[in-house]
Amino acid sequence: MNPRLAAARALAAVLSGKASLNSALPAQLDKVEERDRGLTQDLAFGTARWQPRLELLAAQLLQKPFKAADADVQALLLVGLYQLFYTRIPAHAALGETVGCADKLKKPWAKSLLNAVLRRAQREGEALLANMQRDPVVRTAHPRWLQKQLKAFWPEQWEAICAANNAHPPMILRVNRRHHSRDAYLALLDQAGIGASACRYSRDGIVLDTPCDVRGLPGFAEGWISVQDEAAQLSADLLELAPGQRVLDACCAPGGKTCHLLEAEPGLAQMVAIDLEAKRLTRVRENLARLQLDAQLIACDARDTASWWDGTPFQRILLDAPCSATGVIRRHPDIKLTRQADDIPALASLQGELLDALWPTLEVGGMLLYATCSSLPTENTEVIAAFLSRTPGARELDLATEAGLRQPHGRQLLAQEGGHDGFYYAKLIKIAASRG
Repeated sequence: MNPRLAAARALAAVLSGKASLNSALPAQLDKVEERDRGLTQDLAFGTARWQPRLELLAAQLLQKPFKAADADVQALLLVGLYQLFYTRIPAHAALGETVGCADKLKKPWAKSLLNAVLRRAQREGEALLANMQRDPVVRTAHPRWLQKQLKAFWPEQWEAICAANNAHPPMILRVNRRHHSRDAYLALLDQAGIGASACRYSRDGIVLDTPCDVRGLPGFAEGWISVQDEAAQLSADLLELAPGQRVLDACCAPGGKTCHLLEAEPGLAQMVAIDLEAKRLTRVRENLARLQLDAQLIACDARDTASWWDGTPFQRILLDAPCSATGVIRRHPDIKLTRQADDIPALASLQGELLDALWPTLEVGGMLLYATCSSLPTENTEVIAAFLSRTPGARELDLATEAGLRQPHGRQLLAQEGGHDGFYYAKLIKIAASRG
């Protein structure tokens, strides 16, 4: 299959609200030649990254918008525009190959439309985009609702956040303490001729100078390292783990933090890791197996404690709560297409429900670390403030890190170009049992 067609079909599912790129793209990648898979991924993710800008440009070039049934043609046009403005693909190849895909969509009428619009974009696109730069959606390539929220919450940082969201993320490794120190593994990378440096905030983190196939790194198959962003790595030390503790990792998939906690403290009495969807636990099992670690995995709704909790309290709980994922847009650019403003209050409500449900499973004197990969205070400091106000037995603890910005509650890490993702942490201690 033509990589442009594969990318467009995956994007059409996203534009239609039927899937994310992570769920739609693999089936399409299976249909393209091995040598074209990298191009297909770049076309899909790159088009999603710049979609807010490209969509407004397309609107300037089209006489009327596409019908809902023609999301595939719309996606193909966006893929064509992405090639013209953001890749080194020769214009004649971008035009010819993209227009030719219309036949495969069984919509031959679209060939003349795509050809005319893309040729006009080639002639006039740069000037049109320059004239549209006053619109912050065009300038930042973020949907209007998100651009407005970022500007409102982070008036000094919002443009830097958008720039970081649009940049390609670095490849960051987590060194498995059970096998090597970070310095020892940096030496192995140096011996292999792989440029890398230590992360600033995570004691286990290494950022590679250039992303590569992880399978070619020293000891990957043996479990010496994993790929994990620096911000996500902070949870292991912030939880203050100790031998003999019973630990809960709520909402654990894909298991990166579960594994890190087990690496950081081999003497844990038990690790219980739960997630809502059984199929998501498959990835957790794979990660545990590669790293030769063990945890009790349970597919359940964390809020329904009667269905999964055995009544034995936990000394530590990590709640990496479901969120808008607005802090990891650079890794999942289709968030710009799939998230809407109305999602945020609903997510904040869910986050509060999870805190309320899990709190009784924590023993008095135990700690709960609340985390999200959101950049929006509505899901972060405001959720913690509301929980503290209604939970007399809960107190907030300081976070032992200089990462991010201190908030009324917790610390907010904002996405950094070349550095960590956007993330949020708050740590709570249970000083008394809840009064029933």
